[in-house]
Amino acid sequence: MTIVTSADGTAIGYEQTGDGEVVVIVSGALSTAADAAPLATALADAGFRAVSYDRRARGASGDAAGSAPEREAEDLAAVIGAVGDRPAGVAVLGHSSGAVLALFAAALGVPVRALFLSEPPFLFDDGDASDLAGRLQRLVDEGRAEDAVATFQIEGVGLPREMVEGLRAAGQLAELAPLAQSTVYDTRLTRQVSTPTLAMLSVDAPVTVLRGEQTFPVLVAASDRLAPLIHGAELVIVPESVMHRPDPAATARVVAQRLSHG
Repeated sequence: MTIVTSADGTAIGYEQTGDGEVVVIVSGALSTAADAAPLATALADAGFRAVSYDRRARGASGDAAGSAPEREAEDLAAVIGAVGDRPAGVAVLGHSSGAVLALFAAALGVPVRALFLSEPPFLFDDGDASDLAGRLQRLVDEGRAEDAVATFQIEGVGLPREMVEGLRAAGQLAELAPLAQSTVYDTRLTRQVSTPTLAMLSVDAPVTVLRGEQTFPVLVAASDRLAPLIHGAELVIVPESVMHRPDPAATARVVAQRLSHG
């Protein structure tokens, strides 16, 4: 794990796998660089240098109290600055909230030459009026990390309460508890741009939106709605990706096919 310092002084840890053109992986909620290892390996096998990093408040990365989505965009910029191999920027593959972050960062001018957005959870609404991020932060501040993760999964992700309580009983919430602060940041991001801004829909980089055939209906709707709104964007359905889990080999194949023309 290598450390780069983001614009606000936060340490961001990243890993590199393989040789070739850089593809930076931006993971989704409650995920770390380690969770992206199968995808990084598949990209490396396809001839790329895959870079996965711990978003702030996760894994080897640090944090700064009250971080806004703009700080996460700066984190991505710092990683790209450390590993980038082209003046025009690097290819970025974001999954779930990581896809939202990738598009958000590109709209802010982070140098990206190609965007691959895997099942971004845009709701195309006015955002959340219930102050979920604030309630999650209070739970974290009170030392109730498991409760923060559970609340995020129920209210932010939409998992059934019974399923989440089953995960708690199995000890899986305890394993995710160290990532509790990151649920605040994911919530802030996805609520701030629940509907993508005009700048996000006008990015210069070519955009590929990916989704599985069998995934959550809200993600099918989001992906199918987003692609036509971005000029020149392509929607690719990946049959091998099931229930919001991108298949590593199939996803790497999509990336390789598009970058080979770039």
